[in-house]
Amino acid sequence: MRRSLPSAARRRTTLTAVLAGALAVGFLVGASNARGETAAPARAGCPTDLAGKATCYTGRDTDGAYYAIAVPADWNGSLVVHAHGGPDLGAESDPARSLDDLGRWSVMVKEGYAWAGSSYRRGGYGTRMAAADTESVRRLFVEEFGEPRRTYVHGQSWGGNVAAKVVETYGRQKGAYDGALLTNGVLGGGSRGYDYRVDLRVVYQYYCGNHPRPTEPRYPLWQGLRAGSTMTSAGLRARLQECTGYASAPRERTALQQRNLADILAVTRLPERTLESHLRFATFTFRDIVHDRLGGRNPFGNQGVRYSGSHDDEALNAGVERFAADPTAVRDLSYDSDLTGKVSIPVLTLHAIDDPTAFVEHEAAYRETVRGARRDGHLVQTFTRESEHSELSDAEYAASVAALDSWVRKGRKPTAGSVAASCGAFDRTYGTGCFYDPEFRPAPYASRVEPRPGGLRWPAMTAAQERAWSRIDGVGIAP
Repeated sequence: MRRSLPSAARRRTTLTAVLAGALAVGFLVGASNARGETAAPARAGCPTDLAGKATCYTGRDTDGAYYAIAVPADWNGSLVVHAHGGPDLGAESDPARSLDDLGRWSVMVKEGYAWAGSSYRRGGYGTRMAAADTESVRRLFVEEFGEPRRTYVHGQSWGGNVAAKVVETYGRQKGAYDGALLTNGVLGGGSRGYDYRVDLRVVYQYYCGNHPRPTEPRYPLWQGLRAGSTMTSAGLRARLQECTGYASAPRERTALQQRNLADILAVTRLPERTLESHLRFATFTFRDIVHDRLGGRNPFGNQGVRYSGSHDDEALNAGVERFAADPTAVRDLSYDSDLTGKVSIPVLTLHAIDDPTAFVEHEAAYRETVRGARRDGHLVQTFTRESEHSELSDAEYAASVAALDSWVRKGRKPTAGSVAASCGAFDRTYGTGCFYDPEFRPAPYASRVEPRPGGLRWPAMTAAQERAWSRIDGVGIAP
């Protein structure tokens, strides 16, 4: 089933087509591969567990995004396009990222699917940017290897948000995508999907007072970190340890550290094992969103939120920092990352019930969004009794992509029960377990994340503003 690589002339045609596609979706090519250089697909070593089972390629697209492609020896003719999570915060595209992702999701290739993934043109936030780069690698694959029988987009974590945006932006194009698999996805969108990290940022500072310290320059906490700060992840961990002793055994913590930790966890309802990673996001990724993508404007708010669960809620609510979002910043972050639910192809989701990073209630938010668009006939959600975020059982990934493929080919919508029942056959191959809970239904998003009273309101964009916004690389300032 494998197509041969095209000639150099055809490769030049490929690059022209991809460049035209990037311009068509309105993203600034000059802001991506600034050198105007391109690396066409070149043979590369495959991840260890795909050695001898697939042929792998790497390259760099016209927007500067590195990518990886794998074509299995027994290719079934269909393609999985992968959207990675994060976002990573490096200034440049990471040439190793997509190969690493290929290794993590090699199960797709073992199941006979070709695989293509982009490292995105740069690090930092930008859901529409990442969606455009995901679409770019799909087009490049088509030009190099021919039109697949079927094409599925897969995304995990923030990549689930990216893949869902791909579905809404490009899924209506004939022949582009046939279905989507969203796993442990951040599906609440940026305008509300990070509210629990906003709460962590202010609650942490109330108890700890060391981020920033009283001797350091002050800045509003919604910035995450002031623009010129040289703080590192190690430095942040040291401050968290200083305040809470989180990395120490309970018996080694001081009484104040133990109380601080208990209060922070009780109020924010965050798992202790991912407290540091959530605070890191609320520090460094917030800085990226605010300073690098929104020109210093604030998309976050916590006015009117009532915090509870501490040893003294009255003092906490009287002393915690409060702020209101800039409506234009909310508008731009929402335009970039929020979902409309307007899907026109089958979408299957898989989510660990005890996901400690992207809470399972994100699925309730997504179902509400899709139902509001009257497209819930295109959605099936499945849940597992797992407690990890970054990686689930290979048997479950295999069962999920098989169920999605069958849905697309035969037109029969699966159920959570039928997907769960199919998993055992795949587990005989992978031996990683099947942990489905077909009866589980997530509680509403607002049951896990304190809603902002009255909701946020922001002005709608004019058509001219949308056109101008779309020319910006990722989240930007709408004129």
